[in-house]
Amino acid sequence: MRVKDTLNLGKTKFKMRGHLPVSEAKREKDWMNNHVYEQRQKLNQGKPTFVLHDGPPYANGDIHMGHAMNKVSKDMIIRYKSMNGYRAPYVPGWDTHGLPIEEKLTKAGYNRKKMSTNAFRKLCHDYALKEVKRQKKEFMRLGIMGDWRHPYLTLQPKFEAAELRVFGKMAQRGLIYRGRKPVVWSWSSESSLAEAEVEYHKVTSPTAFYAEKMLNSHGLLDDKNTYAVVWTTTPWTIPASEGITVNPKFDYSVIKVDGDNRKFIVGTERLPRVAELIGWKGVKTLKHVSGEQLDKAVAQHPYIKDRKLLFMNANFVTADSGTELVHTAGGFGLDDYNVSRRYGLPIYVNVNDQGYMDKSAGKDFAGVFYDDANKISLDKLKKVNALLKFMPYKHDYPFDWRTKKPVIYRATPQWFASVDKIKDDILKAVKSVKYFPSWGERRLYNMIKARQDWVISRQRVWGVPLPIFYAEDGTPIMTQETINHVADLVGKYGSDIWFEKPAKDLLPKGYTNKHSPHGKFRKETNILDVWFDSGTSHQGVCAERPELTYPADMYLEGSDQYRGWFNSSIITSVAYANKAPYKQLVSQGFVLDKHGHKMSKSIGNTIAPNDVIKKLGAEIVRLWVASVDTSADVRASMGGFTKIAGRYKKIRNTLRYMLANTTDFDPKKNTVPFDKLSSLDKYMLMDYNNLVHDVKADYDKYDSMDVYKRMINFINNDLSAFYMNVAKDILYIDPKDSTSRRGMQTVIYTVLVGLTKLLTPILPHTTEEVWEFLKEPEQYVALSEMPKVKDFSQYKQFYANWKKFMSGLREDVLKSLEKVRENSNLGKPSEAKLDLYLDDDTQKLLDSLKVNVRQVLMVSQLEVHPLSDAPADADKYGKSIAVKVSKAEGKTCQRCRMVKKDVGTDSAYPTFCARCAKIVRKNFPETVKTGFSDVK
Repeated sequence: MRVKDTLNLGKTKFKMRGHLPVSEAKREKDWMNNHVYEQRQKLNQGKPTFVLHDGPPYANGDIHMGHAMNKVSKDMIIRYKSMNGYRAPYVPGWDTHGLPIEEKLTKAGYNRKKMSTNAFRKLCHDYALKEVKRQKKEFMRLGIMGDWRHPYLTLQPKFEAAELRVFGKMAQRGLIYRGRKPVVWSWSSESSLAEAEVEYHKVTSPTAFYAEKMLNSHGLLDDKNTYAVVWTTTPWTIPASEGITVNPKFDYSVIKVDGDNRKFIVGTERLPRVAELIGWKGVKTLKHVSGEQLDKAVAQHPYIKDRKLLFMNANFVTADSGTELVHTAGGFGLDDYNVSRRYGLPIYVNVNDQGYMDKSAGKDFAGVFYDDANKISLDKLKKVNALLKFMPYKHDYPFDWRTKKPVIYRATPQWFASVDKIKDDILKAVKSVKYFPSWGERRLYNMIKARQDWVISRQRVWGVPLPIFYAEDGTPIMTQETINHVADLVGKYGSDIWFEKPAKDLLPKGYTNKHSPHGKFRKETNILDVWFDSGTSHQGVCAERPELTYPADMYLEGSDQYRGWFNSSIITSVAYANKAPYKQLVSQGFVLDKHGHKMSKSIGNTIAPNDVIKKLGAEIVRLWVASVDTSADVRASMGGFTKIAGRYKKIRNTLRYMLANTTDFDPKKNTVPFDKLSSLDKYMLMDYNNLVHDVKADYDKYDSMDVYKRMINFINNDLSAFYMNVAKDILYIDPKDSTSRRGMQTVIYTVLVGLTKLLTPILPHTTEEVWEFLKEPEQYVALSEMPKVKDFSQYKQFYANWKKFMSGLREDVLKSLEKVRENSNLGKPSEAKLDLYLDDDTQKLLDSLKVNVRQVLMVSQLEVHPLSDAPADADKYGKSIAVKVSKAEGKTCQRCRMVKKDVGTDSAYPTFCARCAKIVRKNFPETVKTGFSDVK
């Protein structure tokens, strides 16, 4: 987008270049070369501190529009705080470990299993730094102000060391333990996943109702001919089945159905629906038993002859679906695992890391991919006449968010961080935080309340190692002494040292342990979950850097981080220091396409920030961010950005116009004191003062959309459509140094300086460009302070009268002018004559303003009459005002462009009205001989 470059005011030329894609990049380079961020920090020394801690984006690929919205939102807050009395340092960061980088290298042809761990980690390290460099350039191109020379990276040795010390503190508190229980397992990634690494997709699963014969019901049932009916959506787990779980509080029916000589047990509440789905006819209830009575009864596995199934009681059984009798395989579900352990059952896990069944599942299943095992299992049920009904079932199922492949719940040996032990403390910390939007508290609270213990181990190599050693007898060693020693080594050499050195070289010198009589040790090969990396940044960054504070004043990220970074951060912070890592939490929605669909490269509906910047400029992206409600999901399209570009042009042109009309104004010499300003000028300054108050209040509550709305409304209506329009009749007409003209320039300049500052958090490139033409002491607007709100309380009634006039009489006049313009050949208001018919109160209001009403209404002629004289064809507004519009009489003055009856009364200026002739004669006497052509 390009705006006209040159404005003319008399003989003065003012240039303010457009072409944002080029000019912005030059300005950003200037900011870096002149250390503007560092200058701002120096200016703010000693002021109250406000720290917005940057949630680290993942170092992989170009930034997307969600990144842009997030970073611009942060930048608006930081810039505003920095200019409004706070020391607000901003340290950008990156998440640099984890599976996505390993996958990128694998796709590039590197096989980590055929390389040494250190060689592969070196490739990962270099790839991460390359991606950081790329994203850093893209973020800076958005005009983000921060300490780009010293960002934080989760691969930095100091960060890694701090992370390990958090782990050490958690271990010291007994929060770290090793267990073998079901976790979210990604066979496509060959690793466990955190809850935040899972997304849900609609799938169709092969579901089955099947029967399992009773063997021992404690005399309750006919054990020779009674079968428990269970339901499953994962037939492949039936080979690992250990029991049947029922709710002790539920009632169960023993039934007989037509065409089958067997008796069946089904939950009473679900019986009608189960009968309908299976197709049972003639259902007859023979008996009722409770779930509690069925406890420890025994049934036969349907096709594994030597496997007995134990009935168990648990409250997780619901009547929402199925039969109220739950097929239980402790190795493939957390509820199943917990109840199986409580009853002392073995935990069967017959699926390997890659998702294939092993020989323990039986010869028919060995080597079969788990999903393909569904058919084998169903065929086996059918073969023994146990399958009652098979049907497809549509439901939400968890997927690995990176590989987009389904996951399974699988019991594997993992390291866990206990959440349950400190859950009450975490929930208390959740309540200590202020949330924007307010519903964020409920969301985070409920997620923490429902959270299970955290699986912190990952079966990968690119990350921070678990600082755990094993003694000769397999006893884990993770004492404060050993962990702190490893942290010291990592802080000095980086985490690579763990993979480079043998265990004995990583332990303190002379270390001994009773579990290793021969002094032999081995080290853990798993790495820490990357959410543990970023989740401990409160120590690796906020507590580590002297310019920052812990806790931080704010975390601001997308709403998905309630289960991600917000979540992991508060868990580790409470575990480490028993307090939340943030005082305020701000969450944002997602950026969707114009149809409300999630943006995806595979679909082809993404809009890259770089594409918008190259075409329209970064300012358009920034203004778009300010214009939308970021607390909810927002839609983005090139059409929307083009529309925003039009609004930007209006803002820019207004600022240019104000600049052009103050080029000959020196605020030190030409400023008119407030008490000598005209009534209109005073009103405008007071209106602007209210804008300052309201906009700063919006910034204070992080509501950039309201800032945008107020600024657009003020610029379009208060300035462009009103004050600057009225100003033409003074700025271009009255003598250069007249009080009226200098007074109006005082207002325009004051408002311009203030608008430039208020707009800086949103449009820093543009406001810095404006700042170059202002006569202010600071070299950069970013080094100035936000305008102060002044006390105009003594003018309260005066301002109220003006507002009443603006929303009353002026609005009525504008309606009548528009009505006549549409129905006649009357064009501009300057061609009109107004006859106003007012009641006494409105006349008094008008008199109180002490203003040239004709000039304010921008008409050529005005007459005011008593309301009682209003003709029948006048436009009536309530019971106090009537307006009649007609064509002004006379000729158009070639200087002020108003229609006057006195045009040509001064023979020296035959095309001027008397007012203009007098001004020119007095101020430009030499033009008496040469005429108007010499006067502009």
